[in-house]
Amino acid sequence: MRKRAMGLKLSRRMTLIAATAIVAMIAGTGTVLADANGWFSSSDNDWPYNSTGYAPVLATVGDISCQPGTPQEGESPNDTCDQGKNATVRDAAQNATAEQVEAMKPALVAVLGDEQYQNGYYSDFENSYDKYWGAFKFLQRPTPGNHEFYDNHGQTGVRGLGYFDYFNGIQHNTSGAEVDDTVTNPTNGHVVTQPAPQAEGQAGDFGQTGNGWYSYNLGSWHLISLNIECNFEPGGCSTSGSWFASETAWLAQDLKQDHARCTLAYWHQPTFGSTGNFTNDSTEGATADAWWQLLYNHHATLILNGHDHVYSRFAPMDPSGNADPRHGIREFIVGTGGESLDTIDPTTQNLQAWADQYYGVMKLVLAPDGYHWDYQSAMESPTAPAGTAATYSDSGFGRCNGGSGFDH
Repeated sequence: MRKRAMGLKLSRRMTLIAATAIVAMIAGTGTVLADANGWFSSSDNDWPYNSTGYAPVLATVGDISCQPGTPQEGESPNDTCDQGKNATVRDAAQNATAEQVEAMKPALVAVLGDEQYQNGYYSDFENSYDKYWGAFKFLQRPTPGNHEFYDNHGQTGVRGLGYFDYFNGIQHNTSGAEVDDTVTNPTNGHVVTQPAPQAEGQAGDFGQTGNGWYSYNLGSWHLISLNIECNFEPGGCSTSGSWFASETAWLAQDLKQDHARCTLAYWHQPTFGSTGNFTNDSTEGATADAWWQLLYNHHATLILNGHDHVYSRFAPMDPSGNADPRHGIREFIVGTGGESLDTIDPTTQNLQAWADQYYGVMKLVLAPDGYHWDYQSAMESPTAPAGTAATYSDSGFGRCNGGSGFDH
């Protein structure tokens, strides 16, 4: 009995220490480390070289950088950034969110697609995204969006070439000259030349069909970045299409080998949108639905998306969108990285919190058995209605569902 009582006392003390560690991380008072005895101490190394510690911070946001310079092809002049404002105001938003990430001092940054508008040309990444977000590029774990793959706003899409060029690096021949690839618009025949990306790198594998899916571990969590831009790939977005089938088979195998208690997945277009434009009714809908089901079957905890230029937090849901507080997956949409903002549909089912007049980044503290979310606005929209509050925040805690290696 004495041993059991001492064990309970130690367990309570460790719980208190763990809680203190999480609070310290949330407050930004430094990275917290655990030694072999379970005691915690601060890292002596400054960010970004400090240890991720007991509860690492993941910054997350998508839909970020406006197109630099003048319009291309048949693109409208207003489409260089959809705010209808001048370049100074336009760039202020992506600058504000970049500064917000640096202030968080995260372990890593999950970037949720549409990093670069309008079509993710490599030169656009260099002349817009990199100028604001390039300072912590090596911490970024991206996923692509439709603006990196498809034709948008009268401009020929580049099938992810510029995205992979930026994150994976570009190929050169033996003389040191750049190797180029071309993409042809099937509608107007317009040909775009872009550097050929390296086959492996920060954005995952690149092949003839542009794979771009990968997974990694952060603290005690398992994180999965998926490429949902299936429309122009072999077989399209059909669940029986070869490109989609290969990615889904990879995901199934990754989840089978995942024994983490806490699993998080992210891609660009959400399964359940919050602006009235529901992905499960769109081109990528079958893809998003199939992944949600697979992740639900393997007890994943969180799904992160962009695409809707708003902040949205949903109640935990099952794959049909029904509230499921016991086993459901919570979805966050964080599409407020710097491009124009959309309008929330407040009647959206299971929508718990939202904001559509602010740019900002969500901070996730990933503890071994749960998570703390903290969305803080970085800048109010320049077109916000009169009387809109100057700032917005949403924060809270959640527990992990337990990975496939755990009993339920």
